[in-house]
Parts: sequence; C-alpha cells; structure tokens
Amino acid sequence: MDTIRGKHFSITDPQGVNTVIYRINETEKEYLESSPKYTVERLPISEELRGELKKKTFFVDEPNEEEYLVILSFGKDRVVVNMGILEEDSVKISKKPVPIKFSTLYSEKESEYKEFVYTPNLKRPISIIDPETTEEVKPILYFDEETNEVRGKCKLKPYKSYFSFEIREKKEDV
Repeated sequence: MDTIRGKHFSITDPQGVNTVIYRINETEKEYLESSPKYTVERLPISEELRGELKKKTFFVDEPNEEEYLVILSFGKDRVVVNMGILEEDSVKISKKPVPIKFSTLYSEKESEYKEFVYTPNLKRPISIIDPETTEEVKPILYFDEETNEVRGKCKLKPYKSYFSFEIREKKEDV
C-alpha cells in the first residue's frame, strides 16, 4: 500500500469569504532555460461546515522544508492577497513578499487569454480564477510544433470578470 507524505493545515472562512491557496514551485534547473522560473499549483482542500463558518483543510503532498504559498481570499467585490510560508507544522504570513503580478480580466466579447508555456511536467506559471466560484479556468492544452513546447490558453466568457496572477522573479533593478 502506498503512503502519502504530506502536511495539512486548516483555516476558517467567515461568511461571504472563500479562500484558496496555491503552492509556489521553483522549476528544476535543467528546465529553466526553456520554462518559467516559478509555477503555481492549487492545493487540494476539504471543507467542513461549522454553523455559518467553513473550516477548510489544505493538503501539501511531498512538502519541502519551506513551502511558499499564495493565499487568496475572495469576498464580495474584492480579493485579499497574502503570502505565506509553510514551515514544519505551522503557516506563517510572510513579511518578505514574493513578487506577484495580478490583474482583473474583463471583456464584452468572448476572448482567449494570452498563451502561456508549460514546464515539461505540465506545470504552469499563471492561474486565472472565476472570483464568483473561485474555480480555476481550465486551459486548453496544445503542442506548438514550431517552438516544440506545450502551451495553454483559456477561453473567457463575455461580460464577466476574472482574477489572474503569475509569480515572477524579483528584479533588483526595477
């Protein structure tokens, strides 16, 4: 029987708030030349109702000593973005933020969001989220024969806002 090596931690969302958490992965050195430096991976979750509140337990499989996290709390008409670090058995909110670029996407006609490159193990640097449901917009994957890369693009519905974020390398000269 296989055993799962991992950690878990819980948070409680107040009414009207829905929190999702992403793990930040650094791309392996052998793939860095043709891949993004960082990718994001949504943590699996289980939910338990406790009266008006939701207790959420997040799971991290095969964690490193330190795991950097992006914590997104979606409320009515806003998103609160926090950075965290999972160390041993606790989550600490980071005082030294990891650079994160985020934006709201909106269009009055159906559109495709920019293409993005996947790493060889099919991880991606960008996530697009429907803020009403907090579900990810699943990209359509295809193989670009010209560049010999796996790429993805997302279809966005008209008259709807989306939240998008990407982890980038911090540039000292900017």
